[in-house]
Amino acid sequence: MDLLTTSAFLILCIVISSSLGNGDGQKTFNVVDFGAIGDGKTDDSDAFSKAWTDFCSATGDSATLEIPANKRFLLKSTTFRGPCKSNSVHIQVSGNIVAPDSKSWKQCESQCWLSLYDVQGLSIDGSGTIDGNGHGWWNQGEDGCNRPKAVYFHNCNNLQVKGITIVNSPKSHISINTCNGVSVSNIHIDSPEDSPNTDGIDISFSTQVNILDSSIKSGDDCVAINGGSSNINITGVACGPGHGISVGSLGLDGADDKVEEVHVRNCNFTGTQNGARIKTSPGGSGYARRISFEHIRLIASKNPIIIDQHYCGGGGGCKGTSAVNVSEVTYSDVRGSSADEKAITFGCSEEGCFGIKMEQVSITSSVPGKETIAYCQNAHGTSSSTSPHCRGDCIQWLPKPYIRAIDWLFDLSTSCAPRQGRASSVP
Repeated sequence: MDLLTTSAFLILCIVISSSLGNGDGQKTFNVVDFGAIGDGKTDDSDAFSKAWTDFCSATGDSATLEIPANKRFLLKSTTFRGPCKSNSVHIQVSGNIVAPDSKSWKQCESQCWLSLYDVQGLSIDGSGTIDGNGHGWWNQGEDGCNRPKAVYFHNCNNLQVKGITIVNSPKSHISINTCNGVSVSNIHIDSPEDSPNTDGIDISFSTQVNILDSSIKSGDDCVAINGGSSNINITGVACGPGHGISVGSLGLDGADDKVEEVHVRNCNFTGTQNGARIKTSPGGSGYARRISFEHIRLIASKNPIIIDQHYCGGGGGCKGTSAVNVSEVTYSDVRGSSADEKAITFGCSEEGCFGIKMEQVSITSSVPGKETIAYCQNAHGTSSSTSPHCRGDCIQWLPKPYIRAIDWLFDLSTSCAPRQGRASSVP
């Protein structure tokens, strides 16, 4: 065999080997191969669990759990647990997944519909829809089981969620708890404006979370950043209807909650009940600091800019002085229209909010002929090129060294305190 023939033979062997794959390559697990029917009526939970077991146990470079197109898979409350063995784990959602109706919900002890625990390096993408079938839940009030969250991630580090659609969750659509390094992008969340507590994305006890280029329509917060979270970036989100993008609520039921480094950029609020919101409750402790809202556009939104340190979770009647320290909050290039007369509300506690910076803010009324106003209570900071005007008693100026001293003293007073309230527990 001459050199040319030998070379051609070797190349052919390499091509064949690559096409056939090997034990360390890509492995795909289609839920249909494990007995899933996908007719929207048959319970496919067991088939999904069997597929997950093999998928998560697979070794090699990567493994894919395939949920095929043109099918509708009915799943009851199901938990998918890691850690998985493959270096890269991927869920391809091409088909649709639907929850049982509320009358068929047999596991009242479960607070979640689809739960993923301890799965590292997970990516989820596809054009499929996850339908929480929440209509029956929204109308039942306090009777029956507690309304479950739709998709819940716990301790899933280096998580990526892209392209999927989640609709009609009984409660929050996506919950991210105790995760580090999360990217959620190009997703669509849609629930009616009057659906109760249907937060789009809830974040708690998590760091390095990026929410990008997504649309969220819900009956509650489009995104809520809760205690224990830091380095949260929200960019390019279209919110509305909904309750805006909220830091909090913090300090509810006496909790010690800390949130910092939250940056919201290039987001639009359309017909929302709130826009850029920070909410804390009397009786709690902790802090919300180094928060920015930049390049925000508003269309007929209520409460476009609001800090509420008297938030009671909708129940009213809560008492006490809020010890949740709010500081270093920036609003820059916030423009559009308000459906309320009060376009800017800083309802700070007696301890005050410090380091508020307003620049290039212009909010007019969505009602022709009406004007907007700014309301401030115990708010300290600076304001420039802002309309409605935040001047005089509205924002009281304090020098930066004083603000830093307040933050330092606050850190010192809380650093050794035992944590109370919300634990990082799974539902």
